[in-house]
Amino acid sequence: GAPGSLLATAGAMRAVGLLLAWALLHLAASQQCHHPSSPGGVLRFTDRHAEIRVPALHRVPSSLDPLYGLVRRCLDLIQQNPLPTELLRTALNDPGSLRTSQVVQYELGYVVCAAVALLFTVAVPVAGMCFCYCRSRRRCGGRLRAHRRSLGCRRRCLLACLSFTSLVILISVTCAFVTSQRVKGQMEPGLGAVPSTLRTLRQHLANVPQGVQMVVDKFEVPRKQIISDLGGLSRSVGLSIHGQLKAMTYAALADLQDRAGDLRTSLHHLQILHRTARALAAARAELEPALRERRNRVVALLDDPRCTSCASVLGRAQGLELGADYGKVPSVEKVLKALAGLPRSDFAEMIRQGNGTFNSIPELAVERMAQVIQDLRGDLAGTAEKVQSIADGFPLPDYTRPVSEALLKAEERSQPYLREVERFERYRWIAGTVLCSIILLILSCNVTGMALGAYGLSKREDPSDYECRGEAGAKFLLVGVGLAFLFSWLLILLVFATFLVGGNIQTLVCRNWVNQEIYKFIDTPGNLPPSMNVTHQLNLRRDSNLSSAYRECKSGAGLWEVLQLDRSYDLDEHLKTPKYTADFQKRLGDFTANLGDVRLLRSEGRQDLETFARSGVDEVDYGRFQEEMKNPVVQTSLPGLARNLEGLQKMQRNSTVAGRLAAEARALWHMQNSTVQSQEALVAKLGESVQFLSRLAPHLKERVKRTLATTASVEARLPVQAQQILRQELGCFTRKELRYFSQYLNWVGQTLREDVASCQPLATALDNGRVILCDRIADPWNAFWFSLGCCTFFLIPNIIFAVRLTKHFRPIRNRLISTGSEETCPFHIPRVTALKL
Repeated sequence: GAPGSLLATAGAMRAVGLLLAWALLHLAASQQCHHPSSPGGVLRFTDRHAEIRVPALHRVPSSLDPLYGLVRRCLDLIQQNPLPTELLRTALNDPGSLRTSQVVQYELGYVVCAAVALLFTVAVPVAGMCFCYCRSRRRCGGRLRAHRRSLGCRRRCLLACLSFTSLVILISVTCAFVTSQRVKGQMEPGLGAVPSTLRTLRQHLANVPQGVQMVVDKFEVPRKQIISDLGGLSRSVGLSIHGQLKAMTYAALADLQDRAGDLRTSLHHLQILHRTARALAAARAELEPALRERRNRVVALLDDPRCTSCASVLGRAQGLELGADYGKVPSVEKVLKALAGLPRSDFAEMIRQGNGTFNSIPELAVERMAQVIQDLRGDLAGTAEKVQSIADGFPLPDYTRPVSEALLKAEERSQPYLREVERFERYRWIAGTVLCSIILLILSCNVTGMALGAYGLSKREDPSDYECRGEAGAKFLLVGVGLAFLFSWLLILLVFATFLVGGNIQTLVCRNWVNQEIYKFIDTPGNLPPSMNVTHQLNLRRDSNLSSAYRECKSGAGLWEVLQLDRSYDLDEHLKTPKYTADFQKRLGDFTANLGDVRLLRSEGRQDLETFARSGVDEVDYGRFQEEMKNPVVQTSLPGLARNLEGLQKMQRNSTVAGRLAAEARALWHMQNSTVQSQEALVAKLGESVQFLSRLAPHLKERVKRTLATTASVEARLPVQAQQILRQELGCFTRKELRYFSQYLNWVGQTLREDVASCQPLATALDNGRVILCDRIADPWNAFWFSLGCCTFFLIPNIIFAVRLTKHFRPIRNRLISTGSEETCPFHIPRVTALKL
């Protein structure tokens, strides 16, 4: 019962182990290749072309943006006309036929502003001369003739108005100073960026061949990585095959080793069983007469009347007979004859060789794959030649020459104009700084005059009294008025000159540059003279124009996609991965190698196991042995009977009887120690063998059959599974290396389009030109004239308020005596209530 259940449990555990080995094998065979997530799976390419890029410029947010927006809205009100295409076409193609009326009609807003500026230029100096004439006649800026109650209110109102205009002028002149400095700060780098950008573009075009070659040379990066991977491919494949098949193989070898052990152990126990049974049968035959004689002597002694109290032991003595008879058990001689000469094969050596052959699979893979790895290295060299064809067949060097010549011509022609612009800007900055300083001087006169005048009024006791500080305040105000009259015409001329230039740049160029109207004008046939045909000069595609080329370049197109080539060039077609990996992929796909030919069990070993299963070990009736072993060697216990006799001896009065009882007890002890104990030892040894064989026998055939089937199945499947794992590993390796090729070719396409042979620098240069001209120069330039114009026009109310305020700071000529007011009439004159002068 218990031994059988233990045996069944052990067999079930072995079966579960084999099933687990198969499950692990199929799981490993079905695993997907792991994509490279570590940094080693991603190629890194250094960028050495960055020094000839055109950096993109952007509008920088500023605290003056609200002012810039206000100026642009004012210019949009002044110039509401769209881009004058007809006017520009006539001016560019036939300047002689250009009519002034067309220009005036387009520039009507500026003409109106010019008229206002002219009126200001004439009117303000004339008014200044009239003021000077009046002052010489003591009529303007003199003294008040009478003191009225409302004078205080009027004085405070004039002070507030003059303070307000002064504050407005101060804010405006501060903005003028700041924007003037900003124009100066942006003008020099902005002008320098023009030739610099043109040179960078020419350098970019000139370096295309070297850049393409640099990109092609970077094939060394994936080539080195692939060669490095090839170095470890064969051993990796061998280790993978060994790792995925070892559970199944080791389980089969362990099962085979168990069956070989069962064979050896069973043979050993059968031999013990046979020899022990025969020895026990012979010993029984020898013991039987001696035991019979001893029984008769003991019974006769106990039956002697002289033996006191011996009747109680007589029954045990009469039962002194032999027990187990091993002559009746089944013979195993037939089984031993069937197993004679086994095992004929050395199972230990066989298992060691099978284990060694299986463990040598990694080294065998290295040996079998050496040639294909060498061929793959040769294929890589051929692939490098194919990659070189990208540089050899790149079409750009012959087609970028017109663009380079156009850029060089633009750079040379722009130099004189840039120098003139720089000179004009220097004069503007000097004039603006001087005039802004004069405005600050006028403001200083206003502030000083108001301060002294107010202080003088506070110290004057009588309005008609002369007060030097009030008089000084009035003179400071008049000095400011004189400076305003003197320099107002210069201010308005500077404002109009900068307004005319900056306003037209904003409304004619910048506004139409932002909404792409300029590009549309350039693209329209007939708008430009033949000498300015941009499409021809830049060698653009015949079906393209500046607008479409700009959009394509801005979206990242390559130069070959926008230039006119003799034949179309499709970079994507040249960068298809199969074009470079077909040989590499085919060689790996065609490779086969026998890496799983492992013999686990040779034919003589198989025959030994089959003989063992047919030997009849399972047919022996081991139950008969177990039944017989339940019987003792002697039915009555010899030690027990001997102890009874020794007890009776002590009770006897007759010394002769006592001596005979002692002698019989010694004889029984001698028989127990010399004969019975040795037979009991043999019985115990027999029991061990019977127990093992009875536990093994019911499952022997099933186990041997399963072991032979498993071993045969593993031997048959090892080559198949090894080939599948080989294909799987080579497939994983192929996909991994193809990713390296794809990474490189994708990088080549990206680098050529976005860097080496990109036309994006052309679009970036145009965008930079708009940012520099419109955002960084035109905006502060227009804010400068706007701020300076505010100062200039606020000088008119400043003059008026200042002239009127000077009278309040001087003494009053006559006093007005008000009735009923002792405060204004300290001396009482009888019968006169009012005095009018």
